[in-house]
Amino acid sequence: MLDAIESIVVKYSLLTAFSVTGVTIWVSYQMSERLTRGRLHGSAIAILIGLILAVVGGLVTGGKKGIADIPLFSGIGLMGGAMLRDLAIVATAFGVRMEEFRKGGVIGAVSLALGLLMSFLVGGVTAFTFGYRDATTITTIGAGAATYIVGPVTGAAIGASSEVIALSVAAGLVKAILVMTTTPFVARFIGLNNPRAAMIFGGVIGTNSGVMAGLAATDPKLVPYGAMTATFYTGLGCLLGPSVVYMTVRALVE
Repeated sequence: MLDAIESIVVKYSLLTAFSVTGVTIWVSYQMSERLTRGRLHGSAIAILIGLILAVVGGLVTGGKKGIADIPLFSGIGLMGGAMLRDLAIVATAFGVRMEEFRKGGVIGAVSLALGLLMSFLVGGVTAFTFGYRDATTITTIGAGAATYIVGPVTGAAIGASSEVIALSVAAGLVKAILVMTTTPFVARFIGLNNPRAAMIFGGVIGTNSGVMAGLAATDPKLVPYGAMTATFYTGLGCLLGPSVVYMTVRALVE
């Protein structure tokens, strides 16, 4: 009986991956509500659980793909791979209407440009400080500081190594988790209590999951406004990272 179930799970690995992810998210949101009363958003807990499972998978199998190295969960490697990731980015970007973005006015555009510039700059300077001197590595880590999606998209486009791409993802995840967990506590101090402020916040911070989770824990009504500019942030970062930013960094360090 167990062998039959195992063969089915392995055969339909992608379906298994979606099921495992769904259960993980359900458990995460239950933990969020019951243990933190929504202050620590379910998305943050889900990411932490995913990271723990990745470490466990690596330790158990000695592989390099985390939980996906275990045959029962091999579909997670496909589900979390570049194909579906990039599809999600494109689908999200197409879901935003330009006329809605224009409602943010000049301040929305300025916050978007400023947020991207500061993220790339902070990430790049950090990479340089830690001894990285090639443009590919500096750009990729700088892109990761923007979001954990922009990092691997940029790194893959300019030929960064898998280790550097992993660093960019780690930088983006740390940023996302910090935004998720701290937004509810700082919201009243920065006036994050209206749609305009939420749009500016999404443009400056950028990390889509972090902004949406943080705003959901602050005031669910603000989520669409922050998500709008954060989505443009991700799309614009994926466009500028491998092109303008990379060429600028090359001119500066090589």
